[in-house]
Amino acid sequence: MKHKRFRFGKGFRVAFQVRRVQAAEMVIAPGDSEGGPDNRHRGADQWLYVVAGSGVAIVEGHRQRLGPGSLIVIERGERHEIRNTGRTALKTVNFYSPPAYDSEGEPLSAGKK
Repeated sequence: MKHKRFRFGKGFRVAFQVRRVQAAEMVIAPGDSEGGPDNRHRGADQWLYVVAGSGVAIVEGHRQRLGPGSLIVIERGERHEIRNTGRTALKTVNFYSPPAYDSEGEPLSAGKK
């Protein structure tokens, strides 16, 4: 068993991974965003769950409003950006299958764990 208590500080932090799935937390400040028109995970699906805050996900040009309790799946290869459109931090828990980042939060190349 592995356990992690999310603290939701600034930015993106990998929590841990087990076999072929990785968990991470992400905090985006009001008015900021993560990703962009060229951002995609070539080798991993991303499940994003909103814990607090509000924002918008732009996936392959389609916009989806986000709020507490929202769950989206960004499939491998889909270009995406997550924007905080609210007045408080946008806090998310993310799962990547297979893992997409190393323990320092740097992207892994497609097909690597």
